[in-house]
Amino acid sequence: MDLELGKSLDTSKRDSWKTALLLAYQSLGVVYGDLSTSPLYVYKSTFAEDIQHSETNEEIYGVLSFVFWTLTLVPLFKYVFVVLRADDNGEGGTFALYSLICRHAKVSVLPNRQVADEALSTYKLEHHPEKKSSSGVKQYLEKHKVLHTALLILVLLGTCMVIGDGVLTPAISVFSAVSGLELSMSKEHHQYAVMPITCFILVCLFALQHYGTHRVGFFFAPIVLTWLLCISTLGLYNIIHWNPHVYQALSPYYMFKFLKKTRKGGWMSLGGILLCITGSEAMFADLGHFSYSAIQTAFTFMVYPALILAYMGQAAYLSQHHQTSYQISFYVSVPESVRWPVLIIAILASVVGSQAIISGTFSIINQSQSLSCFPRVKVIHTSDKIHGQIYIPEINWVLMILCIAVTIGFRDTKHMGNASGLAVMTVMLVTTCLTSLVIILCWHKPPIVALLFLLFFGSIELLYFSASLTKFTEGAWLPILLALFLMTIMFVWHYATIKKYEFDLHNKVSLEWLLALGPSLGIARVPGIGLVFTDLTSGIPANFSRFVTNLPAFHRVLVFVCVKSVPVPFVPPAERYLVGRVGPAAHRSYRCIVRYGYRDVHQDVDSFESELVSKLADFIHYDWYRSQNRPHAEDDVVSHSNSNESTSECRLAVIGMVAFSGIPAYEIDESVQPASVSVGFSTVESVTDVIEMEPVRADERRVRFAIDDDSESDVRSDMELQLRNELQDLLAAQEAGTAFILGHSHVRAKQGSSILKRLAINFGYNFLRRNCRGPDVALKVPPVSLLEVGMVYVV
Repeated sequence: MDLELGKSLDTSKRDSWKTALLLAYQSLGVVYGDLSTSPLYVYKSTFAEDIQHSETNEEIYGVLSFVFWTLTLVPLFKYVFVVLRADDNGEGGTFALYSLICRHAKVSVLPNRQVADEALSTYKLEHHPEKKSSSGVKQYLEKHKVLHTALLILVLLGTCMVIGDGVLTPAISVFSAVSGLELSMSKEHHQYAVMPITCFILVCLFALQHYGTHRVGFFFAPIVLTWLLCISTLGLYNIIHWNPHVYQALSPYYMFKFLKKTRKGGWMSLGGILLCITGSEAMFADLGHFSYSAIQTAFTFMVYPALILAYMGQAAYLSQHHQTSYQISFYVSVPESVRWPVLIIAILASVVGSQAIISGTFSIINQSQSLSCFPRVKVIHTSDKIHGQIYIPEINWVLMILCIAVTIGFRDTKHMGNASGLAVMTVMLVTTCLTSLVIILCWHKPPIVALLFLLFFGSIELLYFSASLTKFTEGAWLPILLALFLMTIMFVWHYATIKKYEFDLHNKVSLEWLLALGPSLGIARVPGIGLVFTDLTSGIPANFSRFVTNLPAFHRVLVFVCVKSVPVPFVPPAERYLVGRVGPAAHRSYRCIVRYGYRDVHQDVDSFESELVSKLADFIHYDWYRSQNRPHAEDDVVSHSNSNESTSECRLAVIGMVAFSGIPAYEIDESVQPASVSVGFSTVESVTDVIEMEPVRADERRVRFAIDDDSESDVRSDMELQLRNELQDLLAAQEAGTAFILGHSHVRAKQGSSILKRLAINFGYNFLRRNCRGPDVALKVPPVSLLEVGMVYVV
C-alpha cells in the first residue's frame, strides 16, 4: 500500500515537473523575445558617443561588469525572487499591483464599490498577522485623499511608458537586426537598403496582428530557443578563441575602475548599458499566461546564462580588436561563415520580441479601459481557447505609424536606445514603488523591509534613470512626450467618468417615485423587457426619470443593469450576476449588477441578453422559494443605502451554477459580522444570498423557524401560482423583444470652474467622447433595439 502511494506521489511530481518545463519552454517565445535580443544593440548604444574603446580594455571590461551585475540584480534578484511573488490571483503587471493594493487598503478612486464584491472568490486577501506599523502606513494612506490620486497617477505613468515601449521596442529590435547587412554590403547600398527593409518588416508585423498570436505562436518558442543557443554558442566560441580570461571582468572592481577613468562620459553611457534589461518587465506582465515556476526556470537556467555568455563573448572579441573598420556592433563578433544564418535568426527573434510587446500594449490598454482610465476602443478576441489574446485595430495602426515614424526619424540605434531606455527605467521605478507598498500592505512586513527594498533597487534604477535623462535632446524626449500626451487623455477620461458618477449619485430618484408611476399618472406599461443601463448599484438613475418624463411609458419587465469592473483580474462566471428586486414582485422591476475583472472578456449582446433572462428566471425561482420556506424572514438585519428605499432594493442574490442541499427547519446565527453573509439554498441555481449588513453585536442570536402546517398549504399554492405568473410574464416579455435604454451624455463644467477644468471637460472629454466608441457600440447593442436618453451633466 505504501509502495503504491509512493509511486503515485512520484508520478504526480513527474507530471508537475513536465508541465512546468513545458510552460517554461513556451514562455521563451512570449516572455523573453525582447530581453533575448538586447545583445544586438547594447554595446553599440553604449559606445555610440560618450566613451571610446581603447587599447587598455578598461572601458569594455567595465561595461561587461555593469551588464553582468545589472542582469543579476534587476531581472534575477528583483523580478524572479521578489516581484513575481506579488501576483494578483496569478496575474502580473502594473494594474495587478494596483488592484492588490486597493483590496488591502481603501485607496481606490473607482466608483460603485460594494461590500458584496469582497465576497468574490478571487477577492482573496493574504491572512498574515497585521503588524501595528503596517496598519499605521495603511491608515495614513487611507486618510489622505491626495495620496489616492498620486497613486493613480503613478500607475498611469507606468502604463503610459509601457505603451511608449510598444512604439520603441519593435523599431529598435528590427532596425538593429537588419543593420547586420552593413557588413555584407557597400555603404552606399546599405544606406538605401536598411530603412526600406526595416519599414517593410514592421508593416508586415502590424498587418498580421488581426490574425492573433495563437496562429503563429507555436513558432515563437523554437525561434527564441534557437536564438539563445546561437548567441550562447557564439559567446563560448569568442571566449575560447579570443580571450579566455574575460571572466575576470565580472568583478565589481572593473565597474569602479571604469567610472574612475571615464567619469561623466561613463555615467552618461549607462543609458546604453541599461538596454540589457529591456523586456524584464514582461516576466511580470505575462505572469498570468504561465506560472511562477515556469518563468523562474526559463530565466534562471536558459535565458540568463545565454545572455551572460553572449555579452562575455562580444567583450572577448572586442578586447582583441580595437581598430575595427566598422562601428562596434553585434555582428562584428560573428564569424563571416555563419553571418547570414545568424542575421536571419536575429530578424526572426526581433520580430518575436516585438510581437510580445505589441500584445502587452493591447492587454494593458484593455485593462485601462476596464478601469475607466482609457476611452472606449474596439477589442477583438483573436482566440476562443487562449484567454487574453486580443487585438485592438485603432491602437494597432497608431502603433504602426508611430513605429515607422520613429524608425525614419531617428535612423540610428543610439537615439532609439536613449528613448527606449528612459521608458524601461520609468516602468521599473513604478514597479519598485508599488511592490514596496505591497510588501507593507499585503504581506504585512515591517516598513523597514519595504524601505530597504525601495532604497536598494530604487537607487540602482535611479542611477540609470538619471543617465537616461541626460539624453533628453538625443531621443529621450520622445517617451516623455508620449507619456504626457497619453496621461492627459487617461486622466481627463477618468476624472470626467468619476464626476459623471457623482452627478448620477446625487440626482438619482427614490424608489417611491418609481412605484407611484401608473395609469393614474398617464403612464403605460408596454410589452417587452427594458434594460436600463446605469453606473449606479442602488436607486433609480436620473436618465430613466428623464425617459419617462418625455415618453410616458415603460416596459412590462424593467431591469436596471449595472456593468461594473471590480479590482480583481477575473470574476468566476458563477459569481458574475448579482440580482435583486426593485419594489414588490408585482411591479416586475429588477436590478442586475454584472461584475467583470480587469482581464475578463465582456460578452456579446445576444449571449448577454439570453443569459440575463436566464439569471432573472433563476432569481424568481429562488425568491419565491425563500418566501415560501422563510415566511418570517422580514426580521433580517439589512443595511439601507438610502433611508427611504425598501429592504427589497438592498437584497441581492448571487445567481450562479451550484445547487445546494435543502434549508434546515430552523437556523441559528451565532454571530453576524458587518460584511457580506453567504447562505446556501436548494433547488435553485444560486450560489449565495448576499446581504449588505449593519454592524451588530457578536453575541446577538437570531432564531427563525419554518413552520410546516396544513394551514399554510393554501398560501403555498397561491405562491406557486404567483411564481408561474411571474415566469410567464418574463417569457412573454422576452418574446415581445428587448429594448436597451442608455444615456447619451454631454458633460459641461459648471460655472465658476477653473480654466483648466473647463478645457479638460468642455473640450478634452467631449472631444474624446465624440470620437471614441459609444457605450452602445461597446455593449454591441443592435441599433433597432436602442433607446438613447439625452443627458446634460454639469460637473
